[in-house]
Amino acid sequence: MPKLSSINRSVAKKGFPLFVKAVDKYAPDRLLLFGLRFLDNRVPNRAISLAIKAVERLTPRKLRSTAIAAADEYVPDEVANSRKVCTVLAGVGKYIPDEIIPPESKERWENLRTKLHIPKLVSSRQK
Repeated sequence: MPKLSSINRSVAKKGFPLFVKAVDKYAPDRLLLFGLRFLDNRVPNRAISLAIKAVERLTPRKLRSTAIAAADEYVPDEVANSRKVCTVLAGVGKYIPDEIIPPESKERWENLRTKLHIPKLVSSRQK
């Protein structure tokens, strides 16, 4: 298990900043804005709900908990300081309901929300 932890740490510390640099340099603002608007306006609420249910049903709680813990612990500050990456994460993250977050990861999820500026879930029934 310690070896897996070191692999996660090295991938997060080297891979995330590289991803952020690529998005910041090559992804145009208009493309990101188009993708977020498309998700908000064109993707039916039913499709989003089905995707959330599929993740909840197919992904074990332990895996979700581990992913949240790894993201909270290993994501470097460059990710949180990237305007484009935080915008995309906030645009997608707002659809993640609290019900699929494992109880043991609630505090780490709140840390991630604060760090990456992810808003609370937008209710699909309001549309």
